[in-house]
Amino acid sequence: MQTPGFEKKTSRPSGGYIPLSHSLAFLFGTKRLIALSALLFLVTIGLTWLGMDLSLAFIDRLTGGFFLIPPEAAGIVGWLKYGGWTLLKWLYLFVSRVAAFYLAFLLAFTVSTPGYVLLATAAEKLHAGDDFEMDDGLTLRGILIDLWEGLKIAGFGILISIMALAANFIPLVGQLVALLLYVYFSALMFLDYPASRRRWSLSKKMAWVKEHRGHSFRLGLFPALVSIIPIVNIFLMALLFPVLTVHATLNFTSLELAGRLPAAGKKHGS
Repeated sequence: MQTPGFEKKTSRPSGGYIPLSHSLAFLFGTKRLIALSALLFLVTIGLTWLGMDLSLAFIDRLTGGFFLIPPEAAGIVGWLKYGGWTLLKWLYLFVSRVAAFYLAFLLAFTVSTPGYVLLATAAEKLHAGDDFEMDDGLTLRGILIDLWEGLKIAGFGILISIMALAANFIPLVGQLVALLLYVYFSALMFLDYPASRRRWSLSKKMAWVKEHRGHSFRLGLFPALVSIIPIVNIFLMALLFPVLTVHATLNFTSLELAGRLPAAGKKHGS
């Protein structure tokens, strides 16, 4: 989407990895990017909190009163029942809270997708300068497409979660496989924003992640690690999401522009 009002910078992307510190300086060096990021932070954390509340209420209703009243701890059998009930309760609390957060976050991710596409477009326009390729701008059709793409990524995220959960049962290597799944999905999630402006299909986005697996790993590792921190993950991910969106956009744009440097060189007479 076209984002009017952002001045152009004539930088020459090299295609090398852009560190997170550079992306932070880039974002906080532009007042409009800061304002848009702050608005998206409030929207994301609000939607995630609301979604988590609704998800927990729904999940808790499914269990009825099973975890409200413990079994009587009388005798050996009673203590075994009580111990099993306690273990199940803690496992339920852990799994249900993680599931509720993930479902809520995917909801917030889907609904706020057009806003993050707007942020990614603004960052790309500043970063690419004269090499920025204009598009159709902000339209209702574009917003609906962005929402659909966000929904597809969210659905793919649910599939990744199921695969990661299954991988955890594999001895020794299972946890590593699960982490890698979350890392590359996290990269795909953030790269979705600049790629959606180009109207790429999900399969093309996945192919990009596979082709640039080194960049993708570095882009996805940090958000994947943050997302597994209990309790504070809602606040941290909402706070970091605009930063990570800009970070992924700068790296994506640099690689894409570096791929067509010969044409750009003719354009600039270099």
